[in-house]
Amino acid sequence: MSARLFAPDFQARPYWWDAAEPAARDTPMPQGAEVAIVGGGYAGLSAALTLARLGHRPVVLDAERIGWGASSRNGGMVSGGLKLASGALAKSLGEDRAKAILRDAAASFPFIEELITREGIDCDYLRCGRFTAAWTDGHYRALATRADAIAEATGLPTEMLPPERQREALGSDRYRGGMKAAASGSLHPGKYARGLAEAAAKAGATLVDSTRVGAITRAADGFSIQTPRGSLRAGAVLVTTNGYSLGPDGGSAMPWLARRVIPVGSYIIATEPLPVGTMDRLFPGRRMIGDTRRVLNYFRPSPDGTRVLWGGRASFGPTTPEQAAPVLHGFMTSVFPELKDVRVTHAWTGNVAFTFDFLPHLGVQDGVHYAAGCQGSGVAMATWLGHRAGLRIAGADNAPFALADLPFRTMPTYSGRPWFLPVVGGWYRLRDRLDRLAA
Repeated sequence: MSARLFAPDFQARPYWWDAAEPAARDTPMPQGAEVAIVGGGYAGLSAALTLARLGHRPVVLDAERIGWGASSRNGGMVSGGLKLASGALAKSLGEDRAKAILRDAAASFPFIEELITREGIDCDYLRCGRFTAAWTDGHYRALATRADAIAEATGLPTEMLPPERQREALGSDRYRGGMKAAASGSLHPGKYARGLAEAAAKAGATLVDSTRVGAITRAADGFSIQTPRGSLRAGAVLVTTNGYSLGPDGGSAMPWLARRVIPVGSYIIATEPLPVGTMDRLFPGRRMIGDTRRVLNYFRPSPDGTRVLWGGRASFGPTTPEQAAPVLHGFMTSVFPELKDVRVTHAWTGNVAFTFDFLPHLGVQDGVHYAAGCQGSGVAMATWLGHRAGLRIAGADNAPFALADLPFRTMPTYSGRPWFLPVVGGWYRLRDRLDRLAA
């Protein structure tokens, strides 16, 4: 099957890089910075843009190319923290704090829309809405209990579609209905990462590639940042490394943070171009799609409307894109059987950052600022967290932020390498199967 699965021009790299591969920069290593930002993804670039707009001169350091990680590898789905609308949050933090978190998370959606417009970022952005497909009848009922809270927090409508109306949003009978939410959009993540980097640089930020930070230590006048290219003095430091907080050698710029984020591999495939009629049938309304399984799938049409992009947790252990592609293709054809003979042109992977409480976090530890943990929904949220971190560092954050300074727990003996993921992932897959059988 695998030989027939891959198109002749198959590439094991992000589809997004065909139009917007992260640029290589030869920026000299500065000796000092007012603010140093470790991590050149959405959060770090957004913080740099905000700081630069406020008159500061931040320096962004990345171990790879700016935007090389999850920021140019994700699915390009833009949501306003819809995953946070759950009863479990109210039970653990109280109803008032849960509402505040949902409200402040939902603010990420209008913020990113305004940022894209203000900075003139050409990234194929479209407010298209989202359909969350229910894996079971119980999941449908759970979605229904959250719909009003999401509509209230986002200020945009939600609507429940029972199974008999599901094809209004999704050309499949695989699920048990679901929820439409208007507060969601789509973009080209590679173009967005590139545009955000260009906006930050134009505003006055310095972007430095291929500079892995080995340690951050306090100094008399702030912090000393150690890299293979020399040290950098900084008055303040923000770490936004997220799913790449632990380096290949086990080192980390901020070990405290690495012990609190769980890097999870996400895998995506892109199909060869399909007829317009097929795409219209599979994606009426061209919405973003995600399901309610514990081991979820997420899928969408490409920005030009010609391909299916399908993502999910193809594996919870080390796996190549070539090995993941047949698994994702199987997930796709279980939902869209008519695509069984459609070939794959691209397959890739990247790390997203989860936390043990499934919440994003913004805070300060030992004087070092951090923004982390978007649970795989980081396009808008990481941009928003970076902006809020920038405001805080600049002393311009005049409004309370419900995601700031939350207790940030870890697990005993956890060092940043999630050895437990295969076990947890296997249990989640079993639970998904059992839920479906019980339904």
